[in-house]
Amino acid sequence: MSAAVPSRAGPDEGRASLAPYLLSLPAFLLFVGIVFIPIVMTVLLSFHDWGQYKGIEPVFILKNWREVWSDGYFHEMFARTFRIAVAVTLLSAALGAPEAYILNRMRSPWRGIFLLVILGPLLISVVARTLGWALLFGGNSGVVNKALMSLGVISGPIPFMFTETGVIVALTHVLMPYMVLSVWAALQRLDPQVENAAASLGASQLTILRRIVLPQVTPGVLSGAIIVFALAASAFATPAIIGGRRLKVASTLAYDEFLNTLNWPLGAAVATLLLIALIVIIVGSNRLVERRYGEKLR
Repeated sequence: MSAAVPSRAGPDEGRASLAPYLLSLPAFLLFVGIVFIPIVMTVLLSFHDWGQYKGIEPVFILKNWREVWSDGYFHEMFARTFRIAVAVTLLSAALGAPEAYILNRMRSPWRGIFLLVILGPLLISVVARTLGWALLFGGNSGVVNKALMSLGVISGPIPFMFTETGVIVALTHVLMPYMVLSVWAALQRLDPQVENAAASLGASQLTILRRIVLPQVTPGVLSGAIIVFALAASAFATPAIIGGRRLKVASTLAYDEFLNTLNWPLGAAVATLLLIALIVIIVGSNRLVERRYGEKLR
């Protein structure tokens, strides 16, 4: 009885097994070059020393981290950052989820037209959109404030510039399309005939929304909330234009430390702490969403 000769993988099979790695190598190198290495350099820079006359000294110290952790000024900046991000997320969910439901019930060609309207803000530069809001509501010269005061609706201009309200409104306008798309993607799995069947059995519209639509929409809302929260907490252009120097958040604070005071190590510590906080919040929220709604998300 002859022993079986073990088969050897041919050269074609070996190249086929390496093909996915070779194809992903350019993207991996690009990621390492423009994302990973700058982040590592920023983290290392946060442990360096800085002086007004001596500049940056490459020594390992914890002075910058102690300053961020102990100074109430930095606590206020991070509290404002996450307060604005939470408000933008809640407002985007309250407006975006019904908008996505209405969009899902539309027929062609109206669905395509209104989808283009919803995605319109993403097609325009964030700076142009934010400046548009500043022109609409900016002080006495704002178009909306001038119109309302001329009609006698208000006696004075509505405060918009350099306020948290202004930043929240502008960021909601910028980021709500992400919420609409997330909820709309979740609604694609919902068969409209299920709602019709519930209505034929005597269920009210409120019961249909609460018992059928809401459970299907919730995973999309939570997924969109993670995206909106991350983008709102790390946003720079909108808080810089609407908030200005009077209303700083973590991103604008890091920018000022880098380019105004030239204290790069302290700015690196602020940026690193913001990155760590966002990673912890996003990963924790994503795990919670996958654990509770994993089956619905598949």
